[in-house]
Amino acid sequence: MTLGQATSLLREGILQVLFMASPLLITAMVVGLVIAILQATTSIQEQTLTFVPKVIAILLILGFLGGWMFTSLADFTVRVFSMIPEVVR
Repeated sequence: MTLGQATSLLREGILQVLFMASPLLITAMVVGLVIAILQATTSIQEQTLTFVPKVIAILLILGFLGGWMFTSLADFTVRVFSMIPEVVR
C-alpha cells in the first residue's frame, strides 16, 4: 500500500465518521438551542431539562437514519476488507 492509498483510506474514514455523526450532532445542537431559548424566555434554569428532549430527538433520528447509517458503514467496511489482499502484496 502506497502512502497515497493510505492517505485516501484515512480521508475516507474520517469523512465516513463525519457523515454518520453529523445528523445526530446537528439534531442535538438544534434541540439544545430551542430548549435554551425556551429556558431564557421563561426564566427556568433547570440544567437537566435539555437532557430528555435531546435523547428523544437523537433516538428518533437514529430510527429514521439508522438503516442508511448501517448500510453506509457496511459498504465502507467491505471496501476496506477488499483492500487487504493489496496490502499483503
